[in-house]
Amino acid sequence: MAKNNTEKTEGFDTEEMTVELDLEDGTKVTCAIVTILTVDGKDYIALLPLSEDGENTDGEVWFYHYHENPDDPNEEPELGYIEDDEEYEAVADAFDEYLDNAEFDELVD
Repeated sequence: MAKNNTEKTEGFDTEEMTVELDLEDGTKVTCAIVTILTVDGKDYIALLPLSEDGENTDGEVWFYHYHENPDDPNEEPELGYIEDDEEYEAVADAFDEYLDNAEFDELVD
């Protein structure tokens, strides 16, 4: 379900972590990993879906449950759907706070 890629972006010497998702309709979508959030003791991942040319033009972000096997760090993490609306809203609020902090950090630097 997921794989990590390391890419050099033009003008930057940064690693971009990506994951490839298999969607229900059989298509595959490559997503940039934005961050992993912990909300109410559970881990979630924020993903930015990318087009075939590696761009995201609509700013849409996808949230999933995120679970790593603590006994085997080499095992692929598991992603799962967030089906509860309140839980999804809590994750979206935590992501908004993450973005606010990231913007503040950029202003300070």
